[in-house]
Amino acid sequence: MTTLSFPPDFLWGAATAAYQIEGAWNEDGKGESIWDRFSHTPGKIHNGDTGDMACDHYHRWREDVALMKNLGLKAYRFSIAWTRILPAGRGAVNAAGLKFYSDLVDALLEAGITPYVTLYHWDLPQTLQDEGGWPNRATAEAFAEYAEIVTRALGDRVKNWITLNEPWVSAQIGYREGRHAPGHTDLAESLAASHTLLLAHARALPVIRRNSPGASVGITLNLGPQVPASASFADRREASLADGFVNRWFLDPLTGRGYPLDVAQQLGARLDFVQPGDLEKIAAPIDFLGVNYYTRTIARASIPERENAPQTIFRGAEITDMGWEVYPQGLYNLLGRLHFDYNFPAYYVTENGAAFPDQLDATGQVNDSARTRYIQRHVQMLHKTIQAGIPLQGYFVWSLMDNFEWDKGYSMRFGITYIDYVSQRRILKQSGIEYQQLIRANAVEA
Repeated sequence: MTTLSFPPDFLWGAATAAYQIEGAWNEDGKGESIWDRFSHTPGKIHNGDTGDMACDHYHRWREDVALMKNLGLKAYRFSIAWTRILPAGRGAVNAAGLKFYSDLVDALLEAGITPYVTLYHWDLPQTLQDEGGWPNRATAEAFAEYAEIVTRALGDRVKNWITLNEPWVSAQIGYREGRHAPGHTDLAESLAASHTLLLAHARALPVIRRNSPGASVGITLNLGPQVPASASFADRREASLADGFVNRWFLDPLTGRGYPLDVAQQLGARLDFVQPGDLEKIAAPIDFLGVNYYTRTIARASIPERENAPQTIFRGAEITDMGWEVYPQGLYNLLGRLHFDYNFPAYYVTENGAAFPDQLDATGQVNDSARTRYIQRHVQMLHKTIQAGIPLQGYFVWSLMDNFEWDKGYSMRFGITYIDYVSQRRILKQSGIEYQQLIRANAVEA
């Protein structure tokens, strides 16, 4: 075995999101979010699950910080629930919500864990959705107000900020496919939403820099290689359009290239939601790009097989519970492409993980060997990326703990910590133990 060592300052972390772990959905002045409304709507979530309690992190955060310290985490990425701070989306501030996150930040710092704060991880205030949601440009102004309040309160201690998590999912899955809150199915809404989300990011950047001097600020995108199923023109064109829709639709405007016109033409999008000056604001420099990577997509043109070349690229045999191919090489390919095509100043892998059917064994432990292998193989790609000269600064495993997996409810377990949802007991899985050892060694075997 060869030991692959990482730079001394490489940041090992874990990630969560507010709605997925906090619970306490209507306590201490918190307002209703679109996920509160959506999960309470019959038929929307697997098994009728909701995030009402989730992992009860709102009450058990001290226990969870102790868990992180025991793991040896150098950083913790978490999101703030907008409606804990501004129950109506704007206006009156909820002091109890600010105190919760302030206390959490203090505890993390005392434990030697650097907080990485995501301002928005999909839980839009329902009041703002009632006014049009993300397709409404005014939501970007409300986001800037929210960012002002949060960063004024925490910016003296939090020095790493992420404006948005996966805006593609918010726009596409929430407003076009309808599988996520608010459950709409309108292409025009989804495209307008994607633009307002980027405007919100742009409006928040100077606010964060003003209130948190010296901070690093970025955005997190869900990205993945879009690979043609064969060398045929049809498959290569399909892969290019898929890349444009999934990857370039956000990467290009963030780097001053505007929206990819090939994708806009394919979608029949007029882009009339873009106003003068918008694209210049969206292209304001960021300090890092957060990359959420789970799998690749193999693109096959939707034409009769007899008119296409034989397929030569196929999914591998290992598939997660989510139906996603385990493909570590894709992480290396993606980070290389991002750096050499877009040249962001720095990168973090802000999410990477897998859902498997974890169960407690007779000894009360969870031997999740598939997840352990998954993490190890992807970490090997991190080392390869750094060796290639790409400024990769950290890795956040998804997730610190099992949690509410959006429309899948509690049927999917991504955590390195097992959650007994009845007792709320936390049990470190084998993958968590292995991750703890990896952090201590700052190295991985290959």
